[in-house]
Amino acid sequence: MSDRGRLVLLGGPSCAGKGPLCNALKLMYPAQEAKLRKLVMYNTRSPRPGENEGVDYYFRSHEEMERLSEGDDFMLLEVRGDLQGLDTRELFSVLDNGQDVLFEGNPYVPQAIWSLPAMAEVHILRVFLSPLSKAEIIWLQNRGVRVRETLVDMMRRKLLRRTQRQKGILSLKDLENIEKRAGSAPLELELAWHFDWIIPNHDGEDSENWNAFYYPLGDALKAVEAFAALLRNEPASHAEKWDKDLWPEK
Repeated sequence: MSDRGRLVLLGGPSCAGKGPLCNALKLMYPAQEAKLRKLVMYNTRSPRPGENEGVDYYFRSHEEMERLSEGDDFMLLEVRGDLQGLDTRELFSVLDNGQDVLFEGNPYVPQAIWSLPAMAEVHILRVFLSPLSKAEIIWLQNRGVRVRETLVDMMRRKLLRRTQRQKGILSLKDLENIEKRAGSAPLELELAWHFDWIIPNHDGEDSENWNAFYYPLGDALKAVEAFAALLRNEPASHAEKWDKDLWPEK
């Protein structure tokens, strides 16, 4: 186990800021980021503006993904209406060579990965990026606010701003995708307590705090500093641990 690489799993709702967080890590802590090899998943969705084949995802059709899943070493998952896949042979080959691996994406994927029997032999760091902090959830609950509905509205607004920035005029398909992603956020926060650490972050992918002023500001800065500290196995004051019953049930 000591000779194997470490697996870093970064999960969170769509538009929580996972991608910008990884980009900010490269900018501010290049030596740390260079030690991480990105885990490239397979995906049936279309590439977003700026995404590249083999770098962000391996973009494949539904038919090809289903064919790949016939093999014993290919894990297939449904994520927000799309299919995502992982070649587990490739993952374990990298880990066995002593390379640290980073996954960032939907939290259902990390849960499926760490549940693999072979993962019992791997050192895993689980980090969840949340659009709400523990204190905010408790504060809203104490005032009778419907926290799950509030979160959906928050993420809808973030996703609208992100998609408008990417595409300008939005199609009906874009709006349907936004509703699907925003609606899945409460279910995804149900998984947060399973992670080792939760990093609260209000600066989602819609926020200019990530790159408008070259270096991150606001929550974006706090998030990247906390993530870097956790990667160094150091205390991170901005990171939290959540109890199982913190997030309200349906």
